[in-house]
Amino acid sequence: MDTVRWGIIGVGDVTEAKSGPGFQQAEGSSLVAVMRRDGEKAADYARRHGVPRWYDDAQALIEDPEVDAVYVATPPDSHRDYAVRVLEAGKPVYVEKPMARTAAECEDVLAAAERAGQPVFVAYYRRAMPRFVTVKRLLDDGAIGEVHAVAVHASKPSALADGADVPWRVRPEVAGGGLFVDLASHTLDLLDHLLGPVARVTGYAARFGRVTTAEDVVSASFELESGALGSGLWSYGTAEERDEVRILGSTGTLRFSTFGQEPLVLTTAAGEQHIEAPYPVTVQLPLIQSVVDELTGRGTCPSTGVSALRTARVVDALLDEHRARHAITFA
Repeated sequence: MDTVRWGIIGVGDVTEAKSGPGFQQAEGSSLVAVMRRDGEKAADYARRHGVPRWYDDAQALIEDPEVDAVYVATPPDSHRDYAVRVLEAGKPVYVEKPMARTAAECEDVLAAAERAGQPVFVAYYRRAMPRFVTVKRLLDDGAIGEVHAVAVHASKPSALADGADVPWRVRPEVAGGGLFVDLASHTLDLLDHLLGPVARVTGYAARFGRVTTAEDVVSASFELESGALGSGLWSYGTAEERDEVRILGSTGTLRFSTFGQEPLVLTTAAGEQHIEAPYPVTVQLPLIQSVVDELTGRGTCPSTGVSALRTARVVDALLDEHRARHAITFA
């Protein structure tokens, strides 16, 4: 195909600026239909974004003969169902991250993809963002020598208040967990891309807040297939606010944040270098372009169902004990 005609299931906040416009901005791509269970909101989105058709039924969008591929942008508890239905209709699917609530649900999607002979892409969009393309180039070019270790530290105060509505992102039955699943999965997936897969991981998860059963502190120790060692600490209810990844090599160190836009910091014997690395206006556009390029035979996408499954398995390994302790299960 020369142009990929997209449909979106679930046009909530993430599709307003981060992703939705990317399907219209990417070369060889067009957005032809959107769906939301609330038909008035679907119609409003279509009108504001210049989309020709809207639906309040997902299957109707999936079966639309003018929709070539579908982006699933709903909360994670419906990712598996919608992705499988898209694949069973013989169409490629691009799934919002995390791919699903658990690795088992991800495996169900990949099994459906294999049966259908269709690809699965996952919106771990940092893999294609220029900021992290620069990080990968520096690492691949040996800017810090051989990588020996990586350390992640992410923390922020809690935004949850007793008696307030609980966002779906911290409701385990919907999201798979708390902000660790929603946010830290981005960092874990990025490290998989930058440094290679995790070979072994162990860690602990705890809950200090009482609004939900979701974890809000996670610590991890891991070994990469390359032999490099790593550690991680994620805390989502403490006073300190930090977002830092440090990659330590034999001749230097590279420091950056996952979610910020401040310069990358490269430290070597030559001194400290600050490298500007801002976000694109539409943050998912570079990854969406790579998906379109793969579907049209012009390139490959770096974020697939296979790579996202590896990230899901790491998340599961760190949360399995916490989930069991708090009777968090998934139907």
